[in-house]
Order: sequence, then structure tokens, then C-alpha cells
Amino acid sequence: MSVETVREYLKQFGKDDSILEMDQSTATVELAAMALGTEEARIAKSLTFYNGKDAMVIVVAGDAKIDNKKFKEEFGFKAKMLATEDTVKFTGHAVGGVCPFALPGSVDVYLDDSMKRFKTMFPACGSSNSAIELTLDELEKISGSKKWIDVCKNWEQ
Repeated sequence: MSVETVREYLKQFGKDDSILEMDQSTATVELAAMALGTEEARIAKSLTFYNGKDAMVIVVAGDAKIDNKKFKEEFGFKAKMLATEDTVKFTGHAVGGVCPFALPGSVDVYLDDSMKRFKTMFPACGSSNSAIELTLDELEKISGSKKWIDVCKNWEQ
């Protein structure tokens, strides 16, 4: 998929013209924060994990890390991130542009509490040089998130 696929998906929410496309890479939290002129914590990382025969996406703040104990308590199995070659297969997005939008229906999206300290976040939009600024309510609605969860560490202030 590409930023155009995400743009088409965002039309139903009236957000297709809100995608920010940069000349520089936004493929990592550090690069995205520099390109967007914001702090790393406000970059919404879309982390991908195996979920049985499919995958799931957990969106977390840029400064947060998955806490394996919390993950297992929440989902009942050990966290195992998707291999690079499986990321496009399961999500339709390449590493560096994975986002919680325009995903196959079998991929569940969860939002982590680490983002709740901000009014807006910047998730990617399907390419390694795109992002969009969304309120948490918009992110929840547009991503089709199943629920808010607490599976991260190292972000508490």
C-alpha cells in the first residue's frame, strides 16, 4: 500500500487533505520528530505483532517500549513482533510507513495509554515520509481501534 491508499481511506473521515508529506524521511521516531518539528514522544509508533494466524497493530507513544509482562497479561501470549518480510504481507504497509489506517479487516488495532498525555499525535500514513496530526479521539475513530490498553513502559513522567 502507499500513502495514496491511506489518503483514499481517510476520505471517509474528511482527513484526506490533512496528510503531511515531507521531503525527508519519517521512517523512525527520531527522523519523524525532526521532520515534523515536534518531540519524539508525540510520534505515534505503529508496532506490529503476530496474533495467532494473523497480526495486530499497537499504536504507542514514540518514547514508549513494550512491556512483555503487561503484553502477556493483556493478550494471554508472548509478544513477538512481525518479521520485516511479514509486515507488508499482514498490514499492506512497509516498515517505516506502517500505520493504523487502511489495514486488512483481520488486523486488530489497539491504542496504548502512553499517548494519553498528549492532545494530538502524529502517526505515519503508509509511506516513509508521511504523517498526519490527529487528536486522540480522531485516532481512535479513524484507526477503528478495539480499545485502549496499557502494555508499555519507560514513558511515565
